[in-house]
Amino acid sequence: MPLLDIKDLCVEFDAGDAAVRAVDGVSLSVNAGETVCLVGESGSGKTVTALSIARLLPCPPARIRRGEIWLAGRSILELASGELRPIRGGLVAFVFQEPSSLPWLTVKQNVEFGMLIKGVHADARERRLRQILDLVGLADCANLFPNQISASMEQRVAVSRAFATNPDLLLMDEPYGQLDVKLRYYLEDELVKLWRELGATVIFVTHNIEEAVYVAERILVLTNKPTTVKAEIHVDLPRPRNFIDDRFIEIRKQVTDLIRWW
Repeated sequence: MPLLDIKDLCVEFDAGDAAVRAVDGVSLSVNAGETVCLVGESGSGKTVTALSIARLLPCPPARIRRGEIWLAGRSILELASGELRPIRGGLVAFVFQEPSSLPWLTVKQNVEFGMLIKGVHADARERRLRQILDLVGLADCANLFPNQISASMEQRVAVSRAFATNPDLLLMDEPYGQLDVKLRYYLEDELVKLWRELGATVIFVTHNIEEAVYVAERILVLTNKPTTVKAEIHVDLPRPRNFIDDRFIEIRKQVTDLIRWW
């Protein structure tokens, strides 16, 4: 049984007297410990799909019209008043595009915030915190505040906070999209290191095809709105991956062609 299983997901947004369908019949599954990338052009419904899984859709105006979402063997949608509504079930962490650190907390306090909410015991929390901070190179700035660190370090804080809660599923919505290319490469390496070390299950949303090939084990190419899954590509490359490797270039071109030709 996959950790995440989505069947025929359909999401609409209220637009006055009409309804705009953003997601139409998305079906996908993700196995435990796997990293899957959702790719597609800007506005193709990648974020709406991720927000549906995380139960973060603004409802209204967004409404899940049909479909099933199963996480860790449990449905996280229920039919209420004739509509499908998200319900609790499984721990999902979400990393947004924009910086999301709490400015009044230090780096250390931000990273452990989710564990505090989760009720993790102090000793276990401290062990997990030291492990994560060391893995992402934040130990030396643990007592600084977000306004005292760089944008790339702040994104590392957000990613670390999500991993620290040991979620069933980690969703990342273009977390490095606002950073320059060199920083993206560095943080992508850190993400792979965290994923391999901690055995997390990750859905990574991006419109950067090279990033998807570098990070993912599988890539799901989404169509333009109304969104559905157009193709699934297995990335059969060893790690660390080489951007100029012939097979890397071949997969990148395959994904590019799928997005270019609707």
